[in-house]
Amino acid sequence: MGFTLQIQTRKKQKVTSNKCCLFIGNTRWHWGFQTQAKWIFEDTFPNSNQLKENKDLIWKWGAVGPVPANSQLDPNKCIKIEEIPLLKLPEWIGLDRALASWAAFQKAKSANLHSEGILIADAGTILSLTRITAKGEFAGGQLIPGLQLQRSAMSNRSEKLSPVKSQNIPTKQFPSSTEEAMLRGSFQALLGALLEAQKEASMPLWLCGGDSKILFDHLKSRNVAVYHHPNLVLEAMIKINC
Repeated sequence: MGFTLQIQTRKKQKVTSNKCCLFIGNTRWHWGFQTQAKWIFEDTFPNSNQLKENKDLIWKWGAVGPVPANSQLDPNKCIKIEEIPLLKLPEWIGLDRALASWAAFQKAKSANLHSEGILIADAGTILSLTRITAKGEFAGGQLIPGLQLQRSAMSNRSEKLSPVKSQNIPTKQFPSSTEEAMLRGSFQALLGALLEAQKEASMPLWLCGGDSKILFDHLKSRNVAVYHHPNLVLEAMIKINC
């Protein structure tokens, strides 16, 4: 099965679209807009006005985060776990994990990169790790607080730690300032978790999600077998037959 999409990240501009997909995450909404032969992707904060503007264009949608009251989203267009064609997929798994895993497996299979199975990391509010066997079977995973969640937990639960304002990861492994130490430590926790998981699983790693790019750059520099497709969840929603 081929799995090729013409895609690009959407900038904040008005586009003409005849249909769109929406995935409601824990902290952000993820949109895919079809424009001619392309799909353009955009991440936004929850915005009821944007939902109202695009309601009639929504072709498919899904959610792991809170769905706004009176959203008027058509329940018949909502993707469900049982519609995702992965084997041994538990009914309790997050829809975003399942969609990303199916999309990554289809890409890996098309490129003949699935013989050892694959490991999918979705770096969002929660960094989820999902293991898929060479037969396309769910084989467990891990859940880890994402970058923003780690930082907010530190500042919320520690009297002496202030909220982090910067997003830039320090190049020093052991920076001097408190904020840089929080930035580096939270990032290092995720990077170390990915390195250890990939080593233990001995599988290629597929990355998606909002924080995936910086993790990809560091993993690539360490010669890890890693593939970066930031919009796997939306790509799956577009391709899946349901």
